[in-house]
Amino acid sequence: MRTPLKLAALLAAAAVALTGCAAGSASDDATATSSAAPAADSFPVSVDTKFGEVTVDQQPERVVALGWGDAETALALGVQPVGASDWLAFGDDVDGVGPWAQGLYDQSPEIIGTLDPSYEAIAALQPDLILDTKSSGDQDRYDRLSGIAPTIGVPEGGDSYLTTFEQQMDLVSTALGQSAKGDELVAQSEAEVEAAAEAHPEWKGLTVTAATKTSEGWGAYVAGSERVSLLESLGFEQNPEVATLDANSGGFSVSISSENLDVIDADVIVAFPIYIDTAQITDDPQWQALPAVEAGHDVVIDGDVSSAYSLGTSLSRSYALDALVPLLETATKS
Repeated sequence: MRTPLKLAALLAAAAVALTGCAAGSASDDATATSSAAPAADSFPVSVDTKFGEVTVDQQPERVVALGWGDAETALALGVQPVGASDWLAFGDDVDGVGPWAQGLYDQSPEIIGTLDPSYEAIAALQPDLILDTKSSGDQDRYDRLSGIAPTIGVPEGGDSYLTTFEQQMDLVSTALGQSAKGDELVAQSEAEVEAAAEAHPEWKGLTVTAATKTSEGWGAYVAGSERVSLLESLGFEQNPEVATLDANSGGFSVSISSENLDVIDADVIVAFPIYIDTAQITDDPQWQALPAVEAGHDVVIDGDVSSAYSLGTSLSRSYALDALVPLLETATKS
């Protein structure tokens, strides 16, 4: 195998989610996906996971994609899952994917549950491969899935939805016999991010907090989360005060009490709501009192943009960059 690089909170993880030449658009990615297909790898192929090596004997024809972003990763590689988890159920999605991946299905997949999928429904689809590369990494879940069909689980260190963009693409593309296409998509995405960073040298070294607010309160994301990783790739540095906090049991975020909200203050704050109205962030007096917000150094996103930003697949990253870069430009002007 090549080596590349709780319910609201996790689904938020799913939502909770470049201008001009700085990045390609989502439609460009979709076009690329539907066009040329590099030669498929020879089977059998072996995939290394946390649960050991998994052998896929022949080209999969009935794929069920359960991990966060697994379905659209397969779609980007030209493979249409017959079953998929809908991580964007509260967004303007069709077939469980956002606008950045619309039109890539010829036939709608069977929609499967996310955190607690129906194993009976999965088995009824008679899959020859199950993708669960970005999930909890729970042994029992993996055992039940692998009892149905060969299952590509999380990589080492990928528990609690911390599988990186590169790892997910590597796992999925290898299992589908499309490793060259996977490498191509990773390179394309990394080039888009690099172009945005090079076009904005003023971002280098600025501290940033990736924050969120739910009905239960405030939170911030930790290193390893796609939200933080993308911002770091653009040149920003994670807020050191947030970096010292212990992550929640979910693994990718920390809870922040309203009394201590000033811990999220940084050179720039990127925030989004989860299952609440965006105004509950922007109209919050404590939010408004943060020095970064008073100075206009904040970016508040929602809807499809926050979903794309959170998801972090080859398709959603382009979509997120198209929206985020101009917002970050405005937030760092003064």
